[in-house]
Amino acid sequence: MKIQLIAVGTKMPGWVETGFKEYQRRFPKDMPLELIEISAGKRGKNADIKRILQQEGEKTLAAIPKGNRIVTLEVTGKPWDTHQLAGNMEKWQLDGRDVSLLIGGPEGLAPECIAASEQKWSLSNLTLPHPLVRIVVAESLYRGWSLNNNHPYHRE
Repeated sequence: MKIQLIAVGTKMPGWVETGFKEYQRRFPKDMPLELIEISAGKRGKNADIKRILQQEGEKTLAAIPKGNRIVTLEVTGKPWDTHQLAGNMEKWQLDGRDVSLLIGGPEGLAPECIAASEQKWSLSNLTLPHPLVRIVVAESLYRGWSLNNNHPYHRE
């Protein structure tokens, strides 16, 4: 199973790239973690946010391979602890499809992305900086994998 992290935003600070890549490289070859960046629309004083969000949503949905399970990251999603995430990851593997996790831009995800999702996951009730979310998701997925595979990274 391949896991795709599709995130709105490019040109991340070095610490974000370093943090994400650290967890990305730890994933086994039979469960690679891939990052796809979607360019964010230009936001200015008089920006048409609704149109920008729609364009970001179209680009995001176009980046998802046909048949993938879509999981959106949203404040209004369901909070999962590590064991629940590990359980979801096991179900995803048994499902036989690849998984696309979607992270929106400053205003979140387009309604079309949310409507296409099969699961909605909330990392926190807090609004987290979108660059930081990439690292938190990568680490959480790696921890879930380690729990499912009795790897020493996750200790109870």
